[in-house]
Amino acid sequence: MEVPGGPKEGSSGTTEAPVETVSAAVQEHLRQLCLHEFPCGAGSWNKSRFLPRARRTWRELTPEEEEAASPAEETVEDLLGLVCSPQSPWALPEDSSEEDRFLRELAIRNPLMLKDTFLHSYFRSLRVVDKQVSLVDRGLLKFPRLEELVLSANQIKEVAAANLPPTLKVLELYDNAITSLESLCARPPPALQHLGLGHNKLLGPQQSLYLTAEHWPNLVSLDLSFNDLMDLQGMVASLSTLQRLRLLVLQGNPLALVPYYRGFTIDSLARLCVLDDVTVSPTEKYQFRGLRSRGDFLAPEAQLVVTIGNLRGVLDTSVLDPEPGPQGPIITYSYYVTYDFVEDEGSEREEFPEVLAEVFQAEPSQEQLGKGPPEPAAGSVESVPMSLCPSAELEGSTASAGFLSLPRSTESAQDLAQLRPRVDPRLFPSPGTVLFSTSRKPWADVISCNYEMQHTLRGLVPLKAFLLAGTTVTVVEEKILSWPEAPPATDSPLPARKEKVENKKEKEQKGQEGKDKAAKGKTETAKDQKGSKKKRDLPKELRQDPPILKVLGSGLVALEPLLVGESLVSTLCNFGVIRTLESDRLTFLRDSRSKKRAGAFAEDRCPATGAAQTRWPVNNRHLFLAAPEARSKLQPSGFAEGDYQPEPLTVEVQIQLTQCRSAEEALRILAL
Repeated sequence: MEVPGGPKEGSSGTTEAPVETVSAAVQEHLRQLCLHEFPCGAGSWNKSRFLPRARRTWRELTPEEEEAASPAEETVEDLLGLVCSPQSPWALPEDSSEEDRFLRELAIRNPLMLKDTFLHSYFRSLRVVDKQVSLVDRGLLKFPRLEELVLSANQIKEVAAANLPPTLKVLELYDNAITSLESLCARPPPALQHLGLGHNKLLGPQQSLYLTAEHWPNLVSLDLSFNDLMDLQGMVASLSTLQRLRLLVLQGNPLALVPYYRGFTIDSLARLCVLDDVTVSPTEKYQFRGLRSRGDFLAPEAQLVVTIGNLRGVLDTSVLDPEPGPQGPIITYSYYVTYDFVEDEGSEREEFPEVLAEVFQAEPSQEQLGKGPPEPAAGSVESVPMSLCPSAELEGSTASAGFLSLPRSTESAQDLAQLRPRVDPRLFPSPGTVLFSTSRKPWADVISCNYEMQHTLRGLVPLKAFLLAGTTVTVVEEKILSWPEAPPATDSPLPARKEKVENKKEKEQKGQEGKDKAAKGKTETAKDQKGSKKKRDLPKELRQDPPILKVLGSGLVALEPLLVGESLVSTLCNFGVIRTLESDRLTFLRDSRSKKRAGAFAEDRCPATGAAQTRWPVNNRHLFLAAPEARSKLQPSGFAEGDYQPEPLTVEVQIQLTQCRSAEEALRILAL
């Protein structure tokens, strides 16, 4: 019999009090079957069939022949049609069990048989699922033939073995709140063959002490998935005493995250046929042979490798900025990707102390600004815990938000205030995690992050919780405003010229002398002007404002597949479109100008069409474009408004859980 889940609602819409014991849940389910109400049971609709006959006392409880029924009563066939027809209001739900359907038919054919003794001896299977049961009471002992008991999705914290029928062969307690096996192992059913304890709260190395042949001599199948068990060596040592164990499920536990988990378990349990729903092959047994003897030397730690590939669809914000004036600011942009990862008891800080302190470093000179942000070698990493960078200013933006061009003049306080918006909470790591980031890269149509980072973690329980929650991947734009320092006061480089003579006669008299002095003065002036030009070409010292950070896109990457046997999570994070037709057109024009500075775009007439050209101001500089009738011939085909399909903002992310494929590979990791 299956007791369906969920508390029921009355006619008034209020929720009934949840059932607390298994026996109460079973009785409530039998009451909802209406076995003693029309069209079931005995009543005015079939009372003549059950009238006692003195001359036939031995058939007192047997229905009379159909022809003896009163014309005002219903026939058996009609009553069965009422409970079997899908359109009938008395029909059972489609997902009802076969036991429920049999009881309804029996309540029509011979309702006097439905006594408690019959019901208790009839059931061999009870399924009480999602009924808010919190106590397994002694009422189950009334079922002398019960072989299967399913109490999943309830609120049971412990199970007293003395309240379980000794005839049980299958016991399922999935998705409850069981924290210990001590009470269940006091006097467990000796014939039990399958025990399902997945999705509970079993924690601690002492739990393995209750999983021995002393308590479960006939156990064939055991499911302990998605608990908080950590001691793989102790668990396997206890399970090795179960001589009949053939099916085992341990995935979802912290102990299953270590690289050598599957190989060590297979080599330790030689009789095992299926591990985590995957058949154990002879090849696996051969590859992992001998690993059991090295169990004491295997470190209880997990290894994960995070790889971030290409970043596409980034809006080139620089085309919307004004040309810097004499007083600045000079604006530079860089882009990077962040993700949060669980912090392992300070081990990350000890392993990467310099990286953690290296947060949003400003560039010191104009020469570096001209070259863009430095590009570290592939595989470099910057961890960015936001608590270490209070000077960084953050700018929030959603993936679909519009991007406004900066004002043409940045000298007023109101204009500068627009460059320093409010803090975006998405740039902070979640509690218990550290924020990591790729190296900062300048804008490109495809930004290659080339990022790879290996995380080695000993805290397996926090790692499991982190994988269940997932990691947040964020694309960040970093803007830095640089201002030139005030130049020191310098003397005028040009010498004072000789005053003009007042009359022509004095010039003629001193003509030769004047020519000599003039020649000498020109030489000195040329030297001074050359020196002055060198001074003007020297790099200026720049002071930089704190970085301004803008979130271009952010999303959650699910990592739960790593807990259910998958070794790799590979995804393309799509944050939507942030580019516009106008921004892509400006970027194209800027690139065309730099590539064809001396070509067609520098002439007053288009060489392709010969048409007159108009000037569009971009970045306070003039770009030559064709007249409207010829402009379409110069535009790229992808920029036509009707066919324009901007590329969405995407980033490639891979997270791999290291798993050993042989005993040699496990020992190699141990040596490293």
